[in-house]
Amino acid sequence: MQDDIKTDTNTADTHPEKEIMPSLEELLKAAELQAAEHHDAWLRAKAETENMRRRAAEDVDKARKFAVENFASELLAVKDSLEAALVAESPSVENMKDGVELTLKQLTAAFAKFNLNDIDPLGEKFDPHQHQAIQVVESDQPANTVVTVLQKGYRLNERTLRPALVMVAKGKDA
Repeated sequence: MQDDIKTDTNTADTHPEKEIMPSLEELLKAAELQAAEHHDAWLRAKAETENMRRRAAEDVDKARKFAVENFASELLAVKDSLEAALVAESPSVENMKDGVELTLKQLTAAFAKFNLNDIDPLGEKFDPHQHQAIQVVESDQPANTVVTVLQKGYRLNERTLRPALVMVAKGKDA
């Protein structure tokens, strides 16, 4: 009887081990399923990335295309004022001057709203980042001082759009 018990115990011990250890085929199938899931997830992530890249490119294109929309709408009032001045039947010089001054105020307000500021450097020290010297002239002012502004410059958000055209003092000593 003891021999029977030992045989049963040995048999019981070996069968559970066989059941616990999956076969190589089962391991291969599980690995293939996992690889397929990972490949599918990778394809989806790749597609999502491409979609995001495409949407970002479209957004950049729209931003570039319509960046000046608000500025342009502000300028429409200026254009309307100029057109109204041109269709006036018999404008007097005084009325035209008043109309031009009001139109200039509209334009200046539109510029200010979008941080487009003028550069009028009369009497300031010459700055090659904001000024373009056209001529150097004799002057009583210190050397490299702007003595004449031929054309105002403009700056948009601290970036020079157009430098001011200026004449600069040569200085007394030169």
